[in-house]
Amino acid sequence: MQDSHANEVVLEQIEKFQFRARFGGSGAEWVVDEPEPIGKNGGPSPEQLVTAGVANCLSDSLMFALSKFRQDPSPIRTVASARVGRNDANRLRILAIDVEIRLGKPASALAHLDRALSQFENFCTVASSISVAIPVNVTVYDSEGVRLKDGDTCLVAPCADN
Repeated sequence: MQDSHANEVVLEQIEKFQFRARFGGSGAEWVVDEPEPIGKNGGPSPEQLVTAGVANCLSDSLMFALSKFRQDPSPIRTVASARVGRNDANRLRILAIDVEIRLGKPASALAHLDRALSQFENFCTVASSISVAIPVNVTVYDSEGVRLKDGDTCLVAPCADN
């Protein structure tokens, strides 16, 4: 059985490169715009929207993975940045997205953290879809600044060998 659904976004032009984005049924609206000199920097750019989607999905996925073990790492703080540069055809592209997730608790306070860290990225629809074309680099720290995951390497025992 295939589980699929549509997530509609409607864009209406305000002026030049500035659009009002309505997010299907939620009632949420954003003004999106290109940065200067093309646009007026009047809202998030398309690159920022993609980056926010990846960061939010990964944060949600880590919360979900930990909640399966009745663990709450709140408050999570995630910082993501898209590296934008020119490709071989001299076109601007997102070359990579770097995501840093900082948990609100020390690793020692979270049971089964190793299992959650080894699987949470698999639950993220957005990053898993985008990473086929754009590298998504994820680093996770606990509240004490201890690096727990760096890319594909889990640094918490027993998943340190994964």
